[in-house]
Amino acid sequence: MTIQELRDKAMHLPLKPGVYIMKNSRDEIIYIGKAKALKNRVSQYFGSDKNHPEKVRQMVANADHFDYIICSSEFEALVLECSLIKQHKPKYNILLKDDKGYSYIRISEGPWRRICFSMQQADDGAMYLGPYMSAWYAKNAVDEALKIFRLPSCSKVFPRDIGKGRPCLNYYIKQCSAPCAGKISEQEYNESVESAVHFLKSGDSDSIRLMTEKMNEAAERLEFELAAKLRDRISAVKKITERQNVVETNVREQDVIGIVTEKSDACFAVIRFCDGRLYDKEDFLLKDVGESPDLPSMRREFIQQYYTMRDRIPPVIALDGETEDAGLLTEWLSEKRGKSVRIVIPQKGDNMRIVEMSRENAAERLAQSHGHLGHELTALDELTKLLGLSSQPRIIESYDISHHAGSDNVAGMVVFKDGRPFKQSYRRFSIKGFTGQDDYGSMSEVMERRIKEYYKNPDSGLGFGLKPDLILLDGGKGQVSAVRPVLEKYAWDVPLFGMVKDNHHRTRAITDEGQEIAVSSRRRAFTLVSSIQDEVHRFAIGYHHSKHSKRSLHSSLTEIDGIGVTRAKALLSTFKTIRRIKEAEIEELLGVKGMTLPAAQAVYDYYHAEKDDDE
Repeated sequence: MTIQELRDKAMHLPLKPGVYIMKNSRDEIIYIGKAKALKNRVSQYFGSDKNHPEKVRQMVANADHFDYIICSSEFEALVLECSLIKQHKPKYNILLKDDKGYSYIRISEGPWRRICFSMQQADDGAMYLGPYMSAWYAKNAVDEALKIFRLPSCSKVFPRDIGKGRPCLNYYIKQCSAPCAGKISEQEYNESVESAVHFLKSGDSDSIRLMTEKMNEAAERLEFELAAKLRDRISAVKKITERQNVVETNVREQDVIGIVTEKSDACFAVIRFCDGRLYDKEDFLLKDVGESPDLPSMRREFIQQYYTMRDRIPPVIALDGETEDAGLLTEWLSEKRGKSVRIVIPQKGDNMRIVEMSRENAAERLAQSHGHLGHELTALDELTKLLGLSSQPRIIESYDISHHAGSDNVAGMVVFKDGRPFKQSYRRFSIKGFTGQDDYGSMSEVMERRIKEYYKNPDSGLGFGLKPDLILLDGGKGQVSAVRPVLEKYAWDVPLFGMVKDNHHRTRAITDEGQEIAVSSRRRAFTLVSSIQDEVHRFAIGYHHSKHSKRSLHSSLTEIDGIGVTRAKALLSTFKTIRRIKEAEIEELLGVKGMTLPAAQAVYDYYHAEKDDDE
């Protein structure tokens, strides 16, 4: 069917709740959705696509026909939608890969036993603890046990490798007892393993109680070295326990869900709490969700998919933003759990910090998939929310003006790509439109020249041919007001803001032509904006100093008879410094392009006469 035929069919749908099923020309199901009113929802797909995210446009382009199922209520439609998505796994629905399986902690047999994480339980004579539903929990438990009881995490084999090398760094930071270097006996080592196994089996409180009893007994026997070792282990267990209690909340059991997007990909991170302690973390990488995805819709689909896969549903689910159909989801989750479930969006306090932690985890996972650092992506994500941008600004351009009392007017343009300086695209400007001091006029001139250069070779991917997603000016409302008309004149729909400094020349806020936006509350965004402002200031002032210095040198050379600006530039280009020009012989001066014998003689005589006068 054509788009018009699909729209005509959609306009004849009933105004009743139900599920619609999009299919392609091969009769394959490509998308399943639910609607409160089928006619209104389905007809939206086949009207104007101006407001559709890219993924929806692709789905509509591949849709050939659709079916629908009328339901008695929107809630019934939601339940049916979940069931059909799980059954058919349509291409354009969010599909989560559930690779969660059981995990184990393995304790090898033999005199020098090793503790490690294992995905499977083998019939190899080793002891296995588990199974654990959370691989993250099992891995962290192993890491903590090894550090607390100073057991090796390397691949060395004992007793084969004892005495064959020096201890590694872990020994010196007190995270390993260095059996490889003979720093611990076999008996002491095995006692440490036994204590670690007890810790893994019984938990921290029971382990602390047992070690405290042993410490007191050792002190009574005057075995102070052993008592001190046990004291250090108790302290280590307590520190681990404190770190696990990330925050104290009124809710003892909850899930926290955050999403971060970059380019056309997204990542959800789920942090799960039980008894006030973090016990599991999962992340889900989603490809090709589009440049500006509908986040409330994505959150709804994710929640449906995730809790279809997971049996345990907590009483509270905290999100980092609005979700579509929150009321219906709450009703569905409560029915699955058999008890009341709340969906909340924390705005402050400890719960808000946990939400930010989930977003940082999502950013880290997404950044790794794109080959850069998580804190850069988190900073861009914070900046996007702070400025109310529709998508993350991958390319940020920043401008600053530099001059000395109105002379040697210059500007610098720096570019940050994915949160990092992109120095191949840095550009410098000499102000040409006027002389004197006019920062607003200078900024306006620079932006007009920059946009004209772009249209000479648009979208070439470097320098002036790279269109930014965000422009930041070093200055306040005045600079923004001066540049905005230029953007409008050339129809450059790029977000524009100014970076405001305090009295100590530190970044204080971001501004448009309206109110200022404080950035200090967003730690990573603040660091990024400060870095951009410092970098553009450094670049602009560096160019100004260079130009001012060269002009001063040119001025001293042009005092010599027969040396104009052109010959002064040629001399400096060849010899680099005035000192080397002074030391040059006439034959060397004649080797400079454009120099004649009288001019070379004049330069030689000028500096040697100066030398004779000094003597």
